[in-house]
Amino acid sequence: MARNRVEPAKTEPAAPEGPREKPRLHQRYLRDVVPALVKDFNYQNPMQVPKVAKVSVNVGVGEAIANAKALDATVRDVSIITGQKPLIKKARKSIAQFKLREGQNVGVMVTLRGERMWEFLDRLMNAALPRTRDFRGVPSRSFDGRGNFTLGLREQLIFPEINYDQVDKARGLEVSIITTAGTDQEARRLLELLGMPFQREGESLSPTAARTPSRRHR
Repeated sequence: MARNRVEPAKTEPAAPEGPREKPRLHQRYLRDVVPALVKDFNYQNPMQVPKVAKVSVNVGVGEAIANAKALDATVRDVSIITGQKPLIKKARKSIAQFKLREGQNVGVMVTLRGERMWEFLDRLMNAALPRTRDFRGVPSRSFDGRGNFTLGLREQLIFPEINYDQVDKARGLEVSIITTAGTDQEARRLLELLGMPFQREGESLSPTAARTPSRRHR
């Protein structure tokens, strides 16, 4: 007796996904920041308008020399904060005084671009920094003379994504915002319009958002 043949169920083809909506801060840049910068600095060419090119997040983990778990915990925290797995930084040369050998793991680094960059900046300025105890703004003097801004954070716990119970130790982060601005004045105005809470003149530094030595970025 012939068995009845079961025809496979027909499935409708998946509808093509539409273009993904730009991050909120990127929309604000295009809608509000660009026109304001053109007005402030009288740019004649749209390509002259400064923008954020990339953001790098660095964390030094010197203790990883003796404690490998410290590096794993730092990689986990930075991955949660930035949404991207960091690269592990290795020592370039040996330093006997610090018992450091060339090639040992000494820190982690993430470079953010595109949507992840905008989303990180949004969370940094609107969620993390306001959670800083006694926060009174970030220092406005940490520009490097070429339109790049570096901010030091004393602990990763200010980011709401971090679960306090899973943190083995508070670790500082260095956040560098690289812009296409030709001057520090233009870069500061760009970041102000994006929502960076700069400190008012004459006020002391907040305990968590501390000034860091400026460095040149290529």
